[in-house]
Amino acid sequence: MRYQELSGKEIVNLEDGRRLGLLGQTDLELDPKTGQIKAFIIPNYGLFGLKRDQSQIRINWDQIEKVGKDTIIIRKTNE
Repeated sequence: MRYQELSGKEIVNLEDGRRLGLLGQTDLELDPKTGQIKAFIIPNYGLFGLKRDQSQIRINWDQIEKVGKDTIIIRKTNE
């Protein structure tokens, strides 16, 4: 799957149903040796798409449960 196919999908937490953001507004953490995606880093956005603060949500690749047509379902427990 190409990044372009993932871009624009809504990321939803299966544990609590919370929408975490859109893929495309996120940063990627890549493995420098393999080039594989290790994690998505989602900034904390507020109203009007402005960053609220410096907090972030990190989603490891192995937390992805399902990639659907419009959403990416992840399993992330509240830490």
